[in-house]
Amino acid sequence: MTRVRSSWMPSAARPRAASTHSPPTPARRPPAGGGRRLGKIEQHRYVHACREAQPYGRVIADNESPVVAHCDDDLAVPTGREQDMVERAARRIVEKIVASAPAGWTRAVLASTAGRGGASVSGGYAVPGVPLWRNSLPHVFMELEGLTEAIGEVRGWERTSLEIVCRPSGEYELVAIADAITSLRGRGGGFQAVLDPDYRLPQPGSGQEEGTAAPAGDPELAVARFRAYMERRAAILGRPEQLPPPVSADALDAAERRIGRPLPADLRALYLIADGDRSGYEHRYLLGGNAWLPLKHLVAVHADQREPVWSGWELEWYSVIFDADPPGTVRRCGGHPAWLPFGTGEDGNYLAVDLSPARNGRPGQVIRIGRDYDDCPAYVADSVTSLLGRHLELLERGAYEVSDGHIDLLEPARRLGPERISGEIPGEIPPGLQAIHINDAESPVDLAPLAAGRRGRGAGAAAGPNLRMLHLNRCATADLAPVRALPVESLRVTLDGGDLTPLEGHPDLTSLCLGTAAPIDLAPLRTVPNLRALDLSQAVVRDLTVLADLPDLRYLALSARQWTSLLDEGKAPPTLAAARLADDHAPLDDALTWAARLGLDTEAVLRTSGTFLT
Repeated sequence: MTRVRSSWMPSAARPRAASTHSPPTPARRPPAGGGRRLGKIEQHRYVHACREAQPYGRVIADNESPVVAHCDDDLAVPTGREQDMVERAARRIVEKIVASAPAGWTRAVLASTAGRGGASVSGGYAVPGVPLWRNSLPHVFMELEGLTEAIGEVRGWERTSLEIVCRPSGEYELVAIADAITSLRGRGGGFQAVLDPDYRLPQPGSGQEEGTAAPAGDPELAVARFRAYMERRAAILGRPEQLPPPVSADALDAAERRIGRPLPADLRALYLIADGDRSGYEHRYLLGGNAWLPLKHLVAVHADQREPVWSGWELEWYSVIFDADPPGTVRRCGGHPAWLPFGTGEDGNYLAVDLSPARNGRPGQVIRIGRDYDDCPAYVADSVTSLLGRHLELLERGAYEVSDGHIDLLEPARRLGPERISGEIPGEIPPGLQAIHINDAESPVDLAPLAAGRRGRGAGAAAGPNLRMLHLNRCATADLAPVRALPVESLRVTLDGGDLTPLEGHPDLTSLCLGTAAPIDLAPLRTVPNLRALDLSQAVVRDLTVLADLPDLRYLALSARQWTSLLDEGKAPPTLAAARLADDHAPLDDALTWAARLGLDTEAVLRTSGTFLT
């Protein structure tokens, strides 16, 4: 029979890491009445602040429950039952890891961020002479769900970052904290700390010049084309298609008030004919394979899609929103309040009318947005009126197929996303090129062909590529001078010689991932006005304290040694919203020490450990 001896220790009972941030504010009691009550996380922080005065932590005997210390009438440290919930859940994971261990293993490490919406898992078994990732862990997703639910009961955390280390001796340790600290093993390596959870990187489209052209839609023409389109479809199918009743003018007015903007006149006119194309439980898919949304669904989807989707700092820090084709027609945003979805592919993508176009667009133009267009909204037509004309023309030309009582329009194939190249620099650069990933090329890579013919930026730079993303992967360059003439926003490069002088004053650069073989001077980056994200973990830097002078740096990735040097100097950039400790072998405890030095509250860490005794 297996017996477990465990110890439950709050962070207050453990030795604290040295920290450069100010000492924690003394705990305040939750209000007795009339004031704002503390939320769950605030309550648990209050509990742990109470523990400061009476820390505890010892090995618990087999049949013993720890004493419960009450800090207020409705707040208490975890009960014996709650502790048992966490320990039992952790034990199920450890048992599965130990049962699946390979011969010769010395320890196993599991790192996870989990909660509602799923879990990410990384780690493996340490075997002498074999990389950790070569010996993968068993699937423990169900067990992790149980553990995070138990931790959620105790701490009130919706998502949890945790690490479990176990050894052949039977010893195991669990360290867990709210997901302000996240393990990135398998996603770039190391740990990420979110210092300002409310900050979001600005969308480039928010500052674009607005179009001044008049709307192209014509409500009378749109109605005529719609009726002709439906008649032609009826002739093809041999029957008319039933549509729902129209929307009343009052209902349209109410919807526009909720949206905060009027619908384009041509789309509004169509809703006065029918409330979308759903009859019963089926859509007619009138909009080129897209279902026409009922008005109430348009309002609901708009509320969900009006803001860009945030995918987390590990993906967002170097991301780019690309330009639509034709250029300058659609704002470079992942979402916008002036985009009103009226059609859906039922795949997370939508047709929308755009009421706030970029300089070369027109109000009421039709665009594609959604899951596959978060990094590049697509231009479709200058109006709903024109879209209907295109659909009618396809029917007249016989460019359609009939399948299961539905008409599929055979539209020309369109490229999804921006024009991009992966591989080597081609001999002829496409004029619409926006992204290039140069992979495994012979070094040093000559970047000059990318800037050939480029003269300046903006409207006068049409002669060269509109390159926004330039990533060199597993290869290096010796000269960044060609980048000066390019509107590159995301740059990933390894320098083999050369320096950063060509980047001085670059107006477009927002993220830089830099590797070097020789020491590099960061001083030229002081004049890059929009540089917000920087990864120097693979660079040799002469003076890291320059980072404190960067005016709007929001994300910074450094190696453990670099972070120690920078923090010892007291020169962490004051504007940081997120940071990465680029050390794939660091335990979570080291990450907690690092995060605390950055000013993150790590006092609420949960720890438990045990030993399997057979």
